[in-house]
Amino acid sequence: MLRSVEQRRAAEGGGEDPRVAELRAAVARLRRELAIHPVDFADRGIAEDELAALAAMILAGPPEVRRLRRSLLLIAGAVGSVSALAPALTDVRHAVEGFGDRPR
Repeated sequence: MLRSVEQRRAAEGGGEDPRVAELRAAVARLRRELAIHPVDFADRGIAEDELAALAAMILAGPPEVRRLRRSLLLIAGAVGSVSALAPALTDVRHAVEGFGDRPR
Protein backbone atom coordinates (compact mmCIF):
# COMPACT_ATOMS: atom_id res chain seq x y z
CA MET A 1 0.00 0.00 0.00
CA LEU A 2 1.38 3.40 -0.95
CA ARG A 3 1.79 5.90 1.82
CA SER A 4 0.30 9.36 1.44
CA VAL A 5 2.36 12.52 1.46
CA GLU A 6 1.10 13.31 4.97
CA GLN A 7 2.14 9.88 6.25
CA ARG A 8 5.61 10.21 4.74
CA ARG A 9 6.00 13.71 6.18
CA ALA A 10 4.97 12.51 9.64
CA ALA A 11 7.31 9.50 9.43
CA GLU A 12 10.18 11.77 8.40
CA GLY A 13 9.64 14.04 11.37
CA GLY A 14 7.75 16.70 9.44
CA GLY A 15 4.95 16.86 11.98
CA GLU A 16 1.90 14.96 13.05
CA ASP A 17 -0.28 13.23 10.48
CA PRO A 18 -3.25 15.60 10.06
CA ARG A 19 -5.62 12.63 10.01
CA VAL A 20 -4.48 11.67 13.51
CA ALA A 21 -4.96 15.24 14.72
CA GLU A 22 -8.46 15.32 13.21
CA LEU A 23 -9.36 11.99 14.81
CA ARG A 24 -7.98 13.09 18.19
CA ALA A 25 -10.07 16.28 18.09
CA ALA A 26 -13.22 14.44 17.00
CA VAL A 27 -12.88 11.80 19.71
CA ALA A 28 -12.23 14.46 22.36
CA ARG A 29 -15.32 16.41 21.27
CA LEU A 30 -17.60 13.36 21.38
CA ARG A 31 -16.20 12.37 24.79
CA ARG A 32 -16.91 15.87 26.14
CA GLU A 33 -20.42 15.98 24.71
CA LEU A 34 -21.20 12.50 26.01
CA ALA A 35 -19.90 13.45 29.47
CA ILE A 36 -22.21 16.45 29.72
CA HIS A 37 -25.22 14.77 28.09
CA PRO A 38 -27.88 14.81 30.84
CA VAL A 39 -29.82 11.71 29.82
CA ASP A 40 -28.59 8.27 30.76
CA PHE A 41 -29.11 5.56 28.16
CA ALA A 42 -28.50 1.82 28.13
CA ASP A 43 -25.29 1.75 26.08
CA ARG A 44 -23.62 4.87 27.45
CA GLY A 45 -20.93 2.81 29.21
CA ILE A 46 -20.08 1.02 25.96
CA ALA A 47 -19.65 4.34 24.16
CA GLU A 48 -17.50 5.79 26.96
CA ASP A 49 -15.28 2.70 27.08
CA GLU A 50 -14.82 2.58 23.33
CA LEU A 51 -14.06 6.30 23.12
CA ALA A 52 -11.45 5.86 25.85
CA ALA A 53 -9.95 2.95 23.90
CA LEU A 54 -9.85 5.09 20.74
CA ALA A 55 -8.12 7.91 22.59
CA ALA A 56 -5.51 5.48 23.93
CA MET A 57 -5.02 3.96 20.47
CA ILE A 58 -4.34 7.41 19.02
CA LEU A 59 -1.68 8.08 21.67
CA ALA A 60 0.01 4.72 21.05
CA GLY A 61 0.94 5.49 17.46
CA PRO A 62 -0.60 5.19 14.02
CA PRO A 63 -4.02 3.61 14.50
CA GLU A 64 -4.98 0.36 12.81
CA VAL A 65 -7.73 1.07 10.28
CA ARG A 66 -9.62 -2.15 10.96
CA ARG A 67 -9.71 -1.36 14.68
CA LEU A 68 -10.83 2.22 13.98
CA ARG A 69 -13.77 0.96 11.96
CA ARG A 70 -14.73 -1.55 14.64
CA SER A 71 -14.66 1.18 17.28
CA LEU A 72 -16.76 3.46 15.09
CA LEU A 73 -19.40 0.74 14.69
CA LEU A 74 -19.55 0.13 18.44
CA ILE A 75 -19.79 3.84 19.22
CA ALA A 76 -22.40 4.47 16.53
CA GLY A 77 -24.47 1.55 17.81
CA ALA A 78 -24.25 2.86 21.35
CA VAL A 79 -25.04 6.54 20.72
CA GLY A 80 -26.65 6.48 17.29
CA SER A 81 -30.16 7.10 18.60
CA VAL A 82 -29.11 10.13 20.68
CA SER A 83 -29.73 12.98 18.26
CA ALA A 84 -27.89 15.53 20.41
CA LEU A 85 -24.66 13.59 19.84
CA ALA A 86 -25.12 13.15 16.09
CA PRO A 87 -22.89 16.06 14.95
CA ALA A 88 -19.97 14.92 17.12
CA LEU A 89 -20.47 11.31 16.04
CA THR A 90 -20.43 12.45 12.41
CA ASP A 91 -17.09 14.17 13.02
CA VAL A 92 -15.65 10.91 14.38
CA ARG A 93 -17.00 9.01 11.36
CA HIS A 94 -15.43 11.49 8.93
CA ALA A 95 -12.11 11.32 10.77
CA VAL A 96 -12.10 7.51 10.63
CA GLU A 97 -12.98 7.61 6.93
CA GLY A 98 -9.89 9.75 6.38
CA PHE A 99 -7.75 6.69 7.08
CA GLY A 100 -8.61 4.90 3.88
CA ASP A 101 -11.16 3.60 1.48
CA ARG A 102 -14.16 1.78 2.79
CA PRO A 103 -13.81 -1.99 2.68
CA ARG A 104 -15.51 -3.74 -0.22
